[in-house]
Amino acid sequence: MIGEALRYLAALLIVAGALFSLLAAVGILRLPDLYTRLHAASKAGVVGAGLILCAVGIVSGDGPTALRVGLGIVFLVLSTPVAAHLLARAALKAGEPAAPGTTTEDIH
Repeated sequence: MIGEALRYLAALLIVAGALFSLLAAVGILRLPDLYTRLHAASKAGVVGAGLILCAVGIVSGDGPTALRVGLGIVFLVLSTPVAAHLLARAALKAGEPAAPGTTTEDIH
């Protein structure tokens, strides 16, 4: 059984993770082009999911579950930026236009 303070910490982490996930969703809806949308989704989405996973690890109070949570966070941190970069590179090669003011010279 976990303590009351840890429950409040987990609740705070879930709320913070949900807010970051909401920020990622708003970024996907409001930003002008694919490249900036990928940036919002890959940054805020990973933070939101990571915070929620941390809360799950705290609430579980179980060592193996906490280990799986840690491995899940590491997987997210390592794979999401690579996937976003590959999607942006493929979109650039396919001719997807960037919004005015967005530079893509460094990607070539």
